[in-house]
Amino acid sequence: MSADDSSAVITAFLLRHTRLGQLDPEANIFAAGHVNSLFALQLITFVEKNFGIFVENEDLDLANFCSIGAIRRFVERKRAAGETEKA
Repeated sequence: MSADDSSAVITAFLLRHTRLGQLDPEANIFAAGHVNSLFALQLITFVEKNFGIFVENEDLDLANFCSIGAIRRFVERKRAAGETEKA
């Protein structure tokens, strides 16, 4: 999946599960008050299932999930490191 495809999938998820009308890829969704901590758990589950990666405890940094771009870069780093979902 290309970076553009990943961004599109992440954007579609956020738009489907929030009340956002439009979203800048680098806009901080938490700082803007668009999402809360409960939604963060949904977001992590979505990332794991849709991108086939496993989010470790040390990955639970808001910087990895604060924007579409941050999530895409996080997924790319995990995939490049070969850190796929654990069986």
